[in-house]
Amino acid sequence: MMHCQISLCALLFLAGLDNSFQRKSKKPPQTLSRGWGDEITWVQTYEEGLTKMKESQKPLMVIHHLEDCPHCQALKKVFAANENIQKMAQEDFIMLNLLHETVDKNLSPDGLYVPRILFVDPSMTVRADITGKYSNHLYTYEPDDIETLEENMKKAKVLLHGEL
Repeated sequence: MMHCQISLCALLFLAGLDNSFQRKSKKPPQTLSRGWGDEITWVQTYEEGLTKMKESQKPLMVIHHLEDCPHCQALKKVFAANENIQKMAQEDFIMLNLLHETVDKNLSPDGLYVPRILFVDPSMTVRADITGKYSNHLYTYEPDDIETLEENMKKAKVLLHGEL
């Protein structure tokens, strides 16, 4: 009888250990970052981004992408690994990444394609003047263009402060 009680206690103890280990080893739920940077505070919708932008007086950076797009995946990997971009994104911008189009046609000045990155300043102006280096898709960036994107983020910040 005593042997059965000890065995039962040992079994319950081991089951509890196994259960607590499973809880700790589960992956965290997918965040709004979608892999673009887990340390960045992301807004969920364009409307929320506009509201937070006006409140904070920080520019809004909008990243249009698709999960199954190889160009988007390649850019995302480089974007998430770049410490300067991650720091600026967290500290100086309201950040939004979208898997769908918005109703604001100003966010597609030269067409609907991905990846596409645009900036909006707190005056509610889409910064169509801040472009990448391709004439056929002005707001796209390839992984090799990460320095251009970083410079454009700096432009969006500097011009923002100069305009206020």
